[in-house]
Amino acid sequence: MLNPDQPAYQIVAEPVPGRVRVRHGEAVLADSDAAQILHETRLPSCVYLPRADVDMSRLRRNNHKTFCPFKGTATHWDLVLGDRVIPNAAWSYDKPLTEAKAIAGDLAFYPAAAEHWELERPLPAAPDYGHAGGALVDWLLREAWLCDTAETLTVALGERLVAEGIPLWRLSVGIWTLHPLLLGMRYVWRRGDPTVAVSTMPHGALQHPDYLNSPVRYVSEGRGGVRQRLDEEVSEFQFPVMEELRRRGGTDYVAMPLPFSNGQIHSMTLTSDHAAGFSTADLGRIFEASTVLSRFYEVLAAQTNAETLLDTYLGPRTGRLVRSGQVRRGHGQEIGAAILYCDLRESTRLADELPRDDYLELLNSFFECVTEPVVARGGEVLKFIGDAVLAIFPVDGDDAEASRRAAAAGTDILRHIERAGGGNGKTQIRCAMGVHVGDVTYGNVGSPTRLDFTVTGSATGMAQRLCELAKLLDQPLLLSAPVAQADPDRVRSLGRYALRHVRGEHEVFAPAD
Repeated sequence: MLNPDQPAYQIVAEPVPGRVRVRHGEAVLADSDAAQILHETRLPSCVYLPRADVDMSRLRRNNHKTFCPFKGTATHWDLVLGDRVIPNAAWSYDKPLTEAKAIAGDLAFYPAAAEHWELERPLPAAPDYGHAGGALVDWLLREAWLCDTAETLTVALGERLVAEGIPLWRLSVGIWTLHPLLLGMRYVWRRGDPTVAVSTMPHGALQHPDYLNSPVRYVSEGRGGVRQRLDEEVSEFQFPVMEELRRRGGTDYVAMPLPFSNGQIHSMTLTSDHAAGFSTADLGRIFEASTVLSRFYEVLAAQTNAETLLDTYLGPRTGRLVRSGQVRRGHGQEIGAAILYCDLRESTRLADELPRDDYLELLNSFFECVTEPVVARGGEVLKFIGDAVLAIFPVDGDDAEASRRAAAAGTDILRHIERAGGGNGKTQIRCAMGVHVGDVTYGNVGSPTRLDFTVTGSATGMAQRLCELAKLLDQPLLLSAPVAQADPDRVRSLGRYALRHVRGEHEVFAPAD
């Protein structure tokens, strides 16, 4: 029996008293007087039956496998009952790890297969397991919450495990993320290093051999944890990362799941360089703490995802304002800003003539040609409006500096579009832009529960009207008089024009040739 006074994760098998018969309907699946029951900390006890006492004619080995860092790799079996097949009805550990040697080759049945149990005597009761996590869980509850990033949490966790006598050499935590360019982040800590190495996984990496041939894939797919001694001549797993760690002195490797509350499974891997590797007690303490630990990583990941999504959909400046609490309708501020409004020419015709994917590729190429120069000149793309872009260059000092940056971004956009070209059968991108400077209201508008963070006011409307006029004059970029005054030697006047819904006539300018 397990020792409830021992504060360690334990796995112990003991004989089942009397005879055990397992049936599915009228079919007898097993009849044994040599069954064993396996007790494992925090898990339901499970009966294993010698293969000689199981009707193996009804079982068919399949290719499905699950993994346990304490017991090893589980082979799965389908139950065949005439024309009916129950997939993954039973499992066995054919080459279990040391702690589970007693059940090597024996079979256990899932409830879907073992409908009826006939027991000559009651099964031994599971003991009170105690608390295997011990001081590690106490640390998580009392101190780990102070870590404000995944990096600091990973460093603190690694140092804590070493301080508790666990022979940890390398700790790696992989977290899936929400990011337009990245699929996930990985944080790697090594004993003696006060920092953590951060690497990224781009979208599409799930099809890359590095991921397909990795233990993290098994963990992320919900197939349990992976355990492998790295100093053995014959190994079950031949993952490249294990070979790399073995060459660098690793002796024992474990990959464990970090489940989040949304059902997504993230991963944690631990490598030892101690001759004896990890003990069951070592891994049990970590395993017991993993659910608490996963919540800390989930909170930090949620914060990072929120920042990333706000920056991606609203822009860094606007995202910071929303995160700081500007979330009520009408909540905003009056600011001075240069406004750039850029519209894709002939977009209706292009959308009608081009295949859907080709049009989307052209539209995204246009947005990229606009966004990069705006950001490079210190502006922010506030929103994409159909096939148009609204960008702002907040005044920081005087109007002239913001005007020069916005006008320069406009000419940069034209260069980017020219470089994008229309070669290789691609459609040439054409645009029209208007730039104006003035005071705007920068904040939330909309309904009580559906808001938009934007700029409103006559300055925004003026930039849009200049964009309309640019199309009529077949000019790619028009500047208002206040913008032109910021750099008069670089502009030329095109005369005075009436603008739709704007009082009077206004002199407009274009960049000098």
